[in-house]
Amino acid sequence: MRAVADVMKPGARRGLVIALSFLAAAIFGAYELSGLILANDVIGLSLAAMLCVAGGFVIAILRNWRHGVYCLIAWLLFEDFVRKYAGNNMAIYFAKDILTALVYLSFFIAYRRRDKDLVVTRPPFLPVLVVFILFGALQVFNPGSTSIFFGLMGMKLYFYYVPLFLIGYSLINSEQDLQRFFSFNLGLMGLIAILGIAQSVIGPSFLNPAVIADDIRLLSQTYRVAPISGVAIYRPTSVFVSTGRFGNMLVVSWMIVFGFSGYLLMRFRKGSKRKLYAFLAVALIAAGCVMCSSRGVFMWTLGSSLVGAAAFLWGAPWRQGEMQRIFKTLQRAALGIALGMVVLFWLFPEAFINRFKVYSETLDPRSPTSELVLRTRDYPLANFLGAFESPRWPYGFGIGTASLGGQYVTRIFQVAAPTETVESGFGCLILELGIVGLALWFLMSGAVLISAWKVVRKLRGSPWFPLGFMIFWYAFLLFLPFTFQGMQAYQDFVLNAYVWLLLGILFRLPRLALSAQPPLAPADSAAARVPLVTPAPYPYGNV
Repeated sequence: MRAVADVMKPGARRGLVIALSFLAAAIFGAYELSGLILANDVIGLSLAAMLCVAGGFVIAILRNWRHGVYCLIAWLLFEDFVRKYAGNNMAIYFAKDILTALVYLSFFIAYRRRDKDLVVTRPPFLPVLVVFILFGALQVFNPGSTSIFFGLMGMKLYFYYVPLFLIGYSLINSEQDLQRFFSFNLGLMGLIAILGIAQSVIGPSFLNPAVIADDIRLLSQTYRVAPISGVAIYRPTSVFVSTGRFGNMLVVSWMIVFGFSGYLLMRFRKGSKRKLYAFLAVALIAAGCVMCSSRGVFMWTLGSSLVGAAAFLWGAPWRQGEMQRIFKTLQRAALGIALGMVVLFWLFPEAFINRFKVYSETLDPRSPTSELVLRTRDYPLANFLGAFESPRWPYGFGIGTASLGGQYVTRIFQVAAPTETVESGFGCLILELGIVGLALWFLMSGAVLISAWKVVRKLRGSPWFPLGFMIFWYAFLLFLPFTFQGMQAYQDFVLNAYVWLLLGILFRLPRLALSAQPPLAPADSAAARVPLVTPAPYPYGNV
């Protein structure tokens, strides 16, 4: 009641009215809740609990948009867990959109109030992005689409989380904010990884309801079989409705923990609790990447580790003699990965070995059943070229017509999908937006990545470089290689929200680096005439 009163700023009389209103609402809610308990309505009770939690989120967001960002992240990561226990209820599916809108509204109100700690920037890639958004808006009315709701859903999937760039830029005002944000994320992601590891051993009966909705039943009960040895391994979903979304979360988790641990080791010379925290997160997420039974997650995280290690060496402050810190960072990461593998082998030897059998038999180029080239190049390329067999490839069927979630539009509004989708993101763009849409995608991606790379180069030689590079690398993977293999990655709300939020943080890092430098003494002061006998404790390179 006090929180609501603070938001609305009432007078004494209005406060009394609000108190009485909440009392009446509490009595009514208690009556309805008792009915659900007597009827043993588990789904109803879950929805009531979710409504209470959502109400708390709304109050927190309206009071402070920064708190709203953390509420939104928590909900994005755990929404599926509530949804699959509530029978794939569509009201829960759209709850994240309402929370996101509330964050935007709270941020806009703070901007109009001219809050001192709020900083807004104009991204350098904005003109190209605006052109792409306007073109997508025109495609909502494409005559090839059978329903305008396909277009509205497509606009949400492509562009709804783009303003999180401004949110991410304004969220980080200090290194304490930076460390708090990434520590919070790694805590939630580590918990999800632990649950996924446990489910990979226990099986689908763990973290899944006894009766699963038809739309998501197969997504949570999939297995992968090794073609030579014949072993079958369960593909865990953890708190999500599908193993694909769990794997996507692990990919972004690895990018975050790899870059954040590098930042901590370069920024702080002596022991730190956060450094130990990041080390444990590396071990947990590495173990989750192995046990999730996804060949794509295994290969992308392994490859990203090698690319990140090479980039860290390139971006190290060579002139300040800090190469030892970089080698220590890589050594800690390798030790964390090794620790995760040893613990897995010790606790679950059979499950651990079976997964490596699947990986070796299907990914090793020397294996007669290897699918490495097929899945990474031939299959998505064939699907991309297959999109040109559609008669509408020059102008497409309209945004959203071949996107993720189209089955819900078909079922709810009783309309037929105008086209079949293809397992290639570039092919999906051809079917939805035509050849012009694909060209605009490349222009937008190029503008975003070139701008991000310029920021990364500014961070070279500073402790912020590992974190900045891994954010850039994640954006590169999502916009190009991941999208080449399928549009599901970019349209996954977890990956989409994180890429724009992290890009905003990336563009903020140079200002943090400058503000962290010790101020120079005036030229006419006594301090300026005292020669320095020791170097500055933290090198900042050419930031």
